Amino acid sequence: MTHDEQNVGPRQFVGRRGGDTATLVDGSVIAGVPEAKRAAEEAGRELRFDFLDDEAVLDLLHRRHADEEEMFSAGFKHGVPLALVGFGAVVYWGGVAQYWETPTSRNAYLAVAAAVLVTQIFFFVRSAIRVWGDPVRQNLRARAAKYREIAHIARRGGAEIPAHYPHYGPYPFAATFRPDVHDREQSRSKGADDHGNG
Repeated sequence: MTHDEQNVGPRQFVGRRGGDTATLVDGSVIAGVPEAKRAAEEAGRELRFDFLDDEAVLDLLHRRHADEEEMFSAGFKHGVPLALVGFGAVVYWGGVAQYWETPTSRNAYLAVAAAVLVTQIFFFVRSAIRVWGDPVRQNLRARAAKYREIAHIARRGGAEIPAHYPHYGPYPFAATFRPDVHDREQSRSKGADDHGNG
């Protein structure tokens, strides 16, 4: 459970990283719109998930929020140092190193700066692959994105569902459902649990 989720009620979840809590819409409300019910049943067969089961959906939304937190944390942890070091290396080159008298000193600076940046890029990419490319997490994201789509179908059909529910955007990447990966299967990510959480 993330820090944001410690104070939520029994039918609540955090819709976005650091955002306000939202209340789960009953599956019966979604099922009350025939088009949404059909979409939920079709998606359930395709993604092996019951989109009308309140308990399962609430667990899905809690895990999706934890996944978003970890995606942000991983990007921040490696992206910010990479940006700062890269910016500093360019500024130092532009203001100082390019004016050094000997080409050997300039080349040595470029080699060291390149080595440091390549190392940081490696850690950034490795972290991105571990978090974004994890197949268990991708299944989680695919189901969360589909639930959002189903909820929007129900809202357009007249169901009492808040705008933007469940209050997060669709995943533009890393949300491909992999039918060969089971929920309880250990993720290839180091240290991930049954749900792909590290």
